[in-house]
Amino acid sequence: MSSNLTDIDHRTPRLFIDHPLTPAGEVPLDRDQSHYLTTVLRLKSGDPIKIFNGVDGEWRATVNRQDKRSASLSITDQLRSQPGQPDIDFLFAPLKQARLDYVVQKAVEMGASRIIPVITRHTQVTRINSERMRANAIEGAEQCGILHVPVIGDAISFSALLANWDPARTLIVCDEALKPESPLVTLKSIPKGPLAILIGPEGGFADDERASLSRHERVIRLSLGPRILRADTAAVAAFALAQATLGDWQ
Repeated sequence: MSSNLTDIDHRTPRLFIDHPLTPAGEVPLDRDQSHYLTTVLRLKSGDPIKIFNGVDGEWRATVNRQDKRSASLSITDQLRSQPGQPDIDFLFAPLKQARLDYVVQKAVEMGASRIIPVITRHTQVTRINSERMRANAIEGAEQCGILHVPVIGDAISFSALLANWDPARTLIVCDEALKPESPLVTLKSIPKGPLAILIGPEGGFADDERASLSRHERVIRLSLGPRILRADTAAVAAFALAQATLGDWQ
């Protein structure tokens, strides 16, 4: 059983299945999944596919094509057991749809365990499609060989987020108002443990929000360098720094 992504066949299609996965099990497919496998991918009966559910690892299965509109899967053997997952929450002020899709997929690739929209003073987008966010999270996991699909949390206000903060979790806040300094030096001083990364809105944090963050014991305000980054770019940069110093890139 392989545990190294470099040893894995990335050509065989992968599909997220919201169903328990067990040896010799049979997995029913809904109409959309059947259409995707038989019409989009043009798989036939007996063709191989890899499946995962975010809990039971990755399994090899074969397609049972019943007709043009319906199919099921027969599980053969387990390819990978479920690995441990970095405990990193990704918190962000919602973005417009195309960039929101992008940032959700990138957060999945970078190892987020939970993805939670945060409504700040200057947030420009307040209507969030949670189902679309989950679909993008699943797509990101399917395409990148990842076995964990992050939990998509309900949107929360900035004030409620801080008022109910878990004292055991360090909050890394990326703030363009800070004087540029080495983020690696800052992060290396943090003890390992549960983390969260907060990316603010395009208009930045309000003064009273920055004041609240400064008073909070578990907050580390971080500069991402001398250039102002777009929110989606900042998310990738912040995850890379956190994973390199405190996460599973070491």
